[in-house]
Amino acid sequence: GEIILNKTPFYAESGGQIGDKGIINSVSGDAASEVEDVKERASLIIHIVNQTNGELKIGERVESSVNKDLRSSTARNHTATHLLHQALMNQLGEHVSQSGSLVSPDRLRFDFTHFEGLSNEDIKKVEREVNRKIVENLKVKTFETSLEEAKKMGAQALFGEKYGSQVRLVTVDDYSSELCGGTHIDATGEIGVFKIVSESGVAAGTRRIEAVTGEKALDYIRERENILREAAELAKSSPDNLPERIEQLNSKKIKTM
Repeated sequence: GEIILNKTPFYAESGGQIGDKGIINSVSGDAASEVEDVKERASLIIHIVNQTNGELKIGERVESSVNKDLRSSTARNHTATHLLHQALMNQLGEHVSQSGSLVSPDRLRFDFTHFEGLSNEDIKKVEREVNRKIVENLKVKTFETSLEEAKKMGAQALFGEKYGSQVRLVTVDDYSSELCGGTHIDATGEIGVFKIVSESGVAAGTRRIEAVTGEKALDYIRERENILREAAELAKSSPDNLPERIEQLNSKKIKTM
């Protein structure tokens, strides 16, 4: 079903960030609901729930609890998109601008304007810059200000997005400044590590980067290490000597043919 509260701690899907998950329980303890998603419709926050116990009634007092782990992971990924955006502009040029995004607990997706695919060297430079800013543990601040003041501060905004006279500004020290209504961490060090897993084209002049952070990034690196190790074992080589071993095997194959 769907639940509307007079006030809520849940974040509704917006700006590419998915909605929170958690629980809503009656204060009496007679009813419980699992919040599976949160949407905004006609200025109302709609909690999409799976009723697990009892029945909630109109006017009933409830206790709401957001899934802390999922919220934290999403916040890490959202702040990482701001670092990624700035790193792309620094490495590729000021023509780069955000054209879409998806922020979830597991991964982030960032679409941006650029006229060609990124080389391996481009990806390495962007990845290195983002991780340097993570290591620097820069402070992340969110506050409301006027749209004019935000523009004076050089804040990045989404093209085509409509903003009111008052906006929410997210700054990462003096490195990044963007208009954003999403959830964020307190300092970049909380991201842990940032790893780009793919780069592709989605439309003419639009590129897409998918990336992971924190434990998901470590899991991704471990998986690739396991694949490399298995490939080396099959080739009867060590991971360090695998390219040379593959060349030897290819040479033998060519001579045999």
